[in-house]
Amino acid sequence: MFEITTSVKDGVDILVLKELASQTFIEIIPSCGAILHSFNVLHEGTFLNVIDSYDGPADFSKNVTSKGFKGCKLSPFACRLNKGRYHFGQKTLTIEKFFLGENAIHGLIYDAPFDVVEQGTNDEAAWVAMRFSYIAADPGYPFNYDCTVTYKLQQDNKLTLTTEVIDQDKGLIPMQDGWHPYFKFDTPIDELQLEFQSKELVVFDEALIPTGQLERYEEFGSLKKIGSLELDNCFTVNFAECQPLCVLRDAGKKLQLEIYPTHSYPYLQVYTPPHRNSIALENLSAAPDTFNNSIGLEVLQPGETRSYTTTYKITSLS
Repeated sequence: MFEITTSVKDGVDILVLKELASQTFIEIIPSCGAILHSFNVLHEGTFLNVIDSYDGPADFSKNVTSKGFKGCKLSPFACRLNKGRYHFGQKTLTIEKFFLGENAIHGLIYDAPFDVVEQGTNDEAAWVAMRFSYIAADPGYPFNYDCTVTYKLQQDNKLTLTTEVIDQDKGLIPMQDGWHPYFKFDTPIDELQLEFQSKELVVFDEALIPTGQLERYEEFGSLKKIGSLELDNCFTVNFAECQPLCVLRDAGKKLQLEIYPTHSYPYLQVYTPPHRNSIALENLSAAPDTFNNSIGLEVLQPGETRSYTTTYKITSLS
């Protein structure tokens, strides 16, 4: 059995989806970009939250960019957009919203207030769907589209995230989708093991913009200790391998995170922040700077819908 309840912090509603038997629960904040605020599992009699998030809605509102866009929905572009400029429909467009150095970063709706449009429970799951309608707010993306984010908590500590975008414009629109969750086990990531099934590394220049080259990369084809390795890289996902296609393991706690992306997310961005307390494992529909390099870029027709899905699962190894 599952239930959905609401708590309030900083005057903001937080939705809580819970499986009653295992007591596993997640927290979602619709008004804060529909972020996944926590994913809590019972471990040795206490709850462990595997999501590195914010102190609460007030912290999110003040520090979402300075704290690395933790947990944000990345849309209509993800990661870096070279100098914030691109060409589309015979026009040169320049994003205005947010720049990190010389480049626009992480899209336009990471802090958008989503509205709950559906929620429900049954014997197998609890789910909530939230929608934000983007209406040409940034001169650099003068298009209209709806973005609906659905969280579905299932048995066995499984959480499925689906994003649906609909072109509500009169013409074509460019689109990329992604997530930016940071995962943790309350253990320094140097002690954790990582595995992801990749084919190639997307080669970046010094500004972390893809050069257009790919290099064969299978370094983490089996579990390997992260150690002092620093990563801020994008990889193509090898769907020929068996799922899960990404695993983060805490051998000491005998717990692991498993990520099961569908073919809608053929890229994985991995980022190790300087504090080394968590790691960002980002499912992407296209490579960074896709509006310029077209690597994985999707162009939607008026009224066309695209859907992107990935699943997280916490597994006990004991």
